[in-house]
Amino acid sequence: MSARLPLLLRRLRRPPQPPGPPRRLPVPCRASSGGGGGEGLLGQRRLQDAQAGTSRGQGSRAPPARDSIVREVIQNSKEVLSLLQEKNSAFKPVLAIIQAGDDNLMQEINQNLAEEAGLNITHICLPPDSGEDEIIDEILKINEDTRVHGLALQISENSFTNKVLNALKPEKDVDGLTDVNLGKLVRGDAHECFVSPVARAVIEILEKSGVNLDGKKILVIGAHGSLEAALQCLFQRKGSMTMSSQWTTPQLQSKLHEADIVVLGLPKPEEIPLSWIQPGTTVLNCSHDFLSGKLGCGSPAVHFGGLIADDDVSLLAAALRIQSVVNSGRRRLREQQYTRWQLHCLELQPLSPVPSDIEISRAQTPKAVDVLAKEIGLLPDEIEIYGKSKAKVRLSLLERFKDQADGKYVLVAGITPTPLGEGKSTVTIGLVQALTAHLNINSFACLRQPSQGPTFGVKGGAAGGGYAQVIPMEEFNLHLTGDIHAITAANNLLAAAIDTRIFHENTQTDKALYNRLVPSVNGVREFSKIQLARLKKLGINKTDPSALTEEEMRRFSRLDIDPSTITWQRVLDTNDRFLRKITIGQANTEKGCSRQAQFDIAVASEIMAVLALTHSLTDMKERLGRMVVASDRKGQPVTAEDLGVTGALTVLMKDAIKPNLMQTLEGTPVFVHAGPFANIAHGNSSVLADKIALKLVGEEGFVVTEAGFGADIGMEKFFNIKCRASGLVPNVVVLVATVRALKMHGGGPSVTAGVPLKKEYTEENIPLVADGCCNLQKQIQIAQLFGVPVVVALNVFKTDTRAEIDLVCELAKQAGAFDAVPCYHWSVGGKGSVELARAVREAASVRSRFRFLYDVQLPIVEKIRTIAQAVYGARDIELSPEAQSKIDRYTQQGFGNLPICMAKTHLSLSHQPDKKGVPRDFILPISDVRASIGAGFIYPLVGTMSTMPGLPTRPCFYDIDLDTETEQVKGLF
Repeated sequence: MSARLPLLLRRLRRPPQPPGPPRRLPVPCRASSGGGGGEGLLGQRRLQDAQAGTSRGQGSRAPPARDSIVREVIQNSKEVLSLLQEKNSAFKPVLAIIQAGDDNLMQEINQNLAEEAGLNITHICLPPDSGEDEIIDEILKINEDTRVHGLALQISENSFTNKVLNALKPEKDVDGLTDVNLGKLVRGDAHECFVSPVARAVIEILEKSGVNLDGKKILVIGAHGSLEAALQCLFQRKGSMTMSSQWTTPQLQSKLHEADIVVLGLPKPEEIPLSWIQPGTTVLNCSHDFLSGKLGCGSPAVHFGGLIADDDVSLLAAALRIQSVVNSGRRRLREQQYTRWQLHCLELQPLSPVPSDIEISRAQTPKAVDVLAKEIGLLPDEIEIYGKSKAKVRLSLLERFKDQADGKYVLVAGITPTPLGEGKSTVTIGLVQALTAHLNINSFACLRQPSQGPTFGVKGGAAGGGYAQVIPMEEFNLHLTGDIHAITAANNLLAAAIDTRIFHENTQTDKALYNRLVPSVNGVREFSKIQLARLKKLGINKTDPSALTEEEMRRFSRLDIDPSTITWQRVLDTNDRFLRKITIGQANTEKGCSRQAQFDIAVASEIMAVLALTHSLTDMKERLGRMVVASDRKGQPVTAEDLGVTGALTVLMKDAIKPNLMQTLEGTPVFVHAGPFANIAHGNSSVLADKIALKLVGEEGFVVTEAGFGADIGMEKFFNIKCRASGLVPNVVVLVATVRALKMHGGGPSVTAGVPLKKEYTEENIPLVADGCCNLQKQIQIAQLFGVPVVVALNVFKTDTRAEIDLVCELAKQAGAFDAVPCYHWSVGGKGSVELARAVREAASVRSRFRFLYDVQLPIVEKIRTIAQAVYGARDIELSPEAQSKIDRYTQQGFGNLPICMAKTHLSLSHQPDKKGVPRDFILPISDVRASIGAGFIYPLVGTMSTMPGLPTRPCFYDIDLDTETEQVKGLF
């Protein structure tokens, strides 16, 4: 039958002829008396084609109507594709065909039609006896392949099981086989689904041949499944009366006599005579076996009005399938464009008194995370689902939305807090709930992932509180998707690599060390990729391990790390004061290679800072490689790249780089990603989460992110470090204050976690509030240093009085705030922050005059002094000898042009936690200076800052428990 292909396709390539009136295809069929031989129906068609080609010549023969239909479909597909490619030059749809068998003719037809239209096609050829599971495995692979826009199955009829059909993704099911596509067709939504191309071909051929289907009696014989359903549905829409039958059905002869049009879904058995079909009846053969010459015609000669053979239907069906693939690609491009959110917000029913945070969280049923993702414009292949309520978002979205304008960028900071915290996360959540659930404005919250140290220590979780929370709060606060665990593993792998390298260099000769670093494997000795990079760094331009001189081997093998300069510490995500100073390497097996070391809290790891500041996987890998862990004995920096561990660190972090999607109590979206502390790191969530969210909300939407602790710490680092790394410009600062904290700054009694508040904090005290507003005024002034408008959000507690609230708002405006608004989201949800949302929207309409506080090219000391004087209010700084030595070393090593990340107490503007309000005329002591070269900043330690918190006398874990029957967590807050 393959000899038939050139003739079929040659017709398609001829230039189109002027259209004439539609006509019926008069193709008389004469059945042979010899049974199912080559001179049956198929033989007649071959003979006619041959005679037409001989008598008229190929150049003069007018193309039959059936060929012009195919050409028209392919030309239309080609034009549509061309228009799509004008705006998306790299776009080229792909049709995948899973084939079990050797139907080479259909394969060639599909290939040629695809090339004619400008598509790519891929065949997955399976053995003819492939089982259900083998076919499904291939279907599932194609389902997840974003390059493929359509999937067709060329398998035996017996293989079309429900299990196979249900495995198909409806949006790639260009043959209309799935229940979803059939259901839409039956409902009348044909424009939203794929319809069987064979059924469409039947209708097209009949109508283009001049057949008026209205009122016609249609008999469909031998069709079943999706083809039968599609034929019945399409014919009924044309006003036809449709009957279905099998070749074995009783009274088949009478049904054939009554039919105006007969559609054959299976080959005609030889025992059924052609004489049963009335002269003048139009017959269409959809049986695939007809194309292979297997239709039996054993009756005496019978003439009837028209036979449209299977190669007509099959060829047109193949063309229509190509058209469906183009349409599938067009749909996908449309989906990839930004569209306004179709967000279904969750209703709140606030109770009074307000229940515990975990009770509120548990009372609300979150939306399935895939539903939320779809509502905000994420595609199915852009998320990786973890359980029911959280998912990771792939970075490919940034490429899809690269031309989409960013939304408005809002930072939530705060005044100097009490040890209890003043509710920045709560304000952040309340604000986005107000914007989206109550003002119908797209908004995204971007939060840090909380460390489990404070969760089990004294501060508790960080999911917000009351009726402004991220849910489920226990999943938010515990493990999430494992990002901090990945950081811990990567950090400690690097720590192990440092000490192990020192050990092996101390206990081996140059030759032995080199032979173990570059071993012979199966008789082949070669450098790894990262070792070649080290050779290049050393200026050794050789790739053959045997070609190095003894001196070159020594330089390559020995990092010669000075143990006293090691700055890389092991980490743990638990508050453990007894790990602040330890001795490692005391076992006899370490042969005396012991040294003093320490553990830091996991979120203080430079890898966490790298995660928070990176903008791509490639950038993260480069940053990880640049991390300086020590110096060698010549004073040169030793990096993770030198240790050969960069690739392994990237592997451990490859999933952690993807932001985590969750939701608020009112069903609005939240990104939770990265969690560096603000007192010992830069204290902001990830650049990537912000960038993705800014694209998703659209130009008129808002992304609200928070910076840790007071504006003097988290906000200053947000502007000077994060904004330099991201290139993003903030529109508004929301400065969170509480009457409680202002009373403390006004001279109130000390506030201690776990101890009941004194009466000064629970009763009205206007003088304390007025005196404490000096801290609020100072924080407003700090924000104004960066040229960004400030809106003060007063987080109202139930003990606050109207007079206290009004006083704070008035003094904030007098200090230069754009607006000051009391907020009640904790007790009623987003409804309680609508006024704040309106104030933020208005402030965002004012042009931001954002500027950095200092030029990074200034010397390190001058940058530290600028922050100390302009932000903290210090008279000057004082460097310890160790700090001065480190500054000199980092400057000499070429790291002097990095921004500064001050590690300072969050409980005061000064270095002394008990100095409240606005301390003045103090000297800021710099005890040490460290460098996070991969993250991209220098961090001075102010005073006696610890990078490993300790547990209090009564930690939170006393209240945390698990109901072993329901598996519900209790006691988190």
